[in-house]
Amino acid sequence: MKTSINFKAAKSDSETHNFRKKTFDYIRKDLTAKNEYWSEEKLSDRLRKIEKYCKEKSGRKLQKNAMPIREAVVVIKDNTTMQDLHQLSKRLEEELQIRIFQVAIHKDEGHYDKETKEWKPNYHAHLVADWQDLQTGKTLKHQSFHYSKMQDITAECLGMERGIEGSKGRLEAIEFKIQKKERELLELDEKINDVKSELSSKKFEDFIVKERDFLGFKKIRTDQTLDNYEKAFKTYNIQLSKNKQELEFKNKLITELQSKNFDLKKEISILKNKLSTVLSNGNIYSSEKIKYLNSVKDTLIKTLQFEKTKLPQLFIGSQEKLLAEINNVCKKVSQGNNIPFSAFEEVFKDSESVSQIITLLNFGNSEINYNSEQILLQQKKKKQRRL
Repeated sequence: MKTSINFKAAKSDSETHNFRKKTFDYIRKDLTAKNEYWSEEKLSDRLRKIEKYCKEKSGRKLQKNAMPIREAVVVIKDNTTMQDLHQLSKRLEEELQIRIFQVAIHKDEGHYDKETKEWKPNYHAHLVADWQDLQTGKTLKHQSFHYSKMQDITAECLGMERGIEGSKGRLEAIEFKIQKKERELLELDEKINDVKSELSSKKFEDFIVKERDFLGFKKIRTDQTLDNYEKAFKTYNIQLSKNKQELEFKNKLITELQSKNFDLKKEISILKNKLSTVLSNGNIYSSEKIKYLNSVKDTLIKTLQFEKTKLPQLFIGSQEKLLAEINNVCKKVSQGNNIPFSAFEEVFKDSESVSQIITLLNFGNSEINYNSEQILLQQKKKKQRRL
């Protein structure tokens, strides 16, 4: 599957659509329950903050034609998780300063095939972003290579094809194009040969105009015959010139494609060597593990914050209640994102991560000793009850 990301100015009714605050004719209500949502802040609240910060930082009001909040529709797979999209959001912020503050996964849109009547789902996600440059207070300014990088990051985070250099899918596509262009070249060669053969064929005898004189002998009408030849040569010359120009263009295009094809094969070889190095080097593998656990922690934090936004009193109460609620969220994140529960155990073994989670959620109780063993214990108890 291929994916892409393209940000445009967010519409005023973005939240209504994304968070299904009303029903729409083009959605399947029976599938809406499969949608997932995450929000850090309301769009209107973020816009006010952006306008205020712009005034403070630049001394001027935000321009009327500015697009400080933008939204992208991203094509996803049926098993794309909120964690994948949080990871994408993190990369966009780290590498392009694009800060995503709302995510909505839609699995209730699509269409029925006219012939087979089969449901064709349109799996996609909406990413709403803060487009403000924190250095200047104005909107971010990106160049063409930034947008290209945006596509690379999206495909990488979602595990989908983008047509990026180094991808097997793209390599096969280019090879297919080369074969197609080569077939077109053969067809052009045939056309040119046809024109040349016509020039030397007996068809030109038809252009000769003859008439009988008063004695009954056939004579060639030179004026009409030459006129016929002239018209024919003009037509064939135009066609021949056109075919030659097209042939030159196709030849040039094939050369370019073959060159790109060679580069792609070279990059794929480099990527394979890199993969081999990652798998055989313990230190590099450890680094990849840290990245994964950080991604798990980031997804957990965002989910906890979102749950607290919906129910402010959710994490207030006794230590036992608090742990139970956090445990429920961990279980929800685990199931919704295909994360093994052991990954949460690893996250909570790190005291710094525990402190960060508590601080971000403003638990305000330094005596709470929240660790993975307590969560794991609750999980085991639930399993024993089921058995």
